[in-house]
Amino acid sequence: MGKSAWCLPQMACLVVLAGGSSASSDDGMNRSLFDFSRPASSKAWVAVNDGVMGGRSQGGPAFQEGVLSFSGTLSLENSGGFSSVRHDVALDLSGYVGLVMKVKGDGRAYQLRLQTDSRYAGWPIAYSAEFATREGEWIEVEVLFKTLRAGFRGRRLSGYTFDPARISSISLMLADKQAGPFRLDVEKIEALSDSAE
Repeated sequence: MGKSAWCLPQMACLVVLAGGSSASSDDGMNRSLFDFSRPASSKAWVAVNDGVMGGRSQGGPAFQEGVLSFSGTLSLENSGGFSSVRHDVALDLSGYVGLVMKVKGDGRAYQLRLQTDSRYAGWPIAYSAEFATREGEWIEVEVLFKTLRAGFRGRRLSGYTFDPARISSISLMLADKQAGPFRLDVEKIEALSDSAE
């Protein structure tokens, strides 16, 4: 079957096979970063929710049947409104152009967030891109490094350049201002080679 892609403005591209099945990115060129069918990929993922700022959202990671499930309930109370899971890891992806993830979501828009040694007022900067999901459907999402935007605590920053050779953490976040339950399943995360773009 052929592969098709569709993109929303200011969002990452979704790549799916004709007929609705997930496209395979395992062409021998990409680099596997997290394969959640392997126990080692399930270590050190932690929840980071708006409770650190007084919010009441709940969410976190769970691992079952080779999948990372990021789920919980988003709350907008007490000026909250975000839930995330994060993995601190030193990565040099200077030979790659982005990340590709196989995910099954609930139709909501999530964020991929990467940190490096870039700082704003002494605090880490997040480089992020938003991606859409299709409810109940496995898809692949390609996030190109050139689409990442620098920010700090919800504020966009200019004058900062993402350096893929100095990645220090990777996060998945929900902050779509829609209160209620959510779930994002992730089967794998790979570094996207230039030839696969």
